[in-house]
Amino acid sequence: MATFRSASVLLSADGTRTPGTAALFAEPARKGGPAPWAGDFRPANSAGNGPKNAVGKTFTLELPDGSTGKVVVQSLKSGKGGVVLALMGEDAPPF
Repeated sequence: MATFRSASVLLSADGTRTPGTAALFAEPARKGGPAPWAGDFRPANSAGNGPKNAVGKTFTLELPDGSTGKVVVQSLKSGKGGVVLALMGEDAPPF
């Protein structure tokens, strides 16, 4: 299982950039298809709670090396550590 954790940026369709940290993982590829991947995104303190009404919407996740991947926000959790967006990747993993 491949894993990735680093500073990242979540880009919305209108061009809004939300900096934060992504923790991503990929499962082994299935027959003839791309490896499924998912993870969490924690907006940086300066980004507040992240994108508004994000659940169910598609965003672009940009990694530090410039690679990108499309993600859908599955859920939003709030707690003592701040807000966490649960992500499900589309297409091949960018890491």
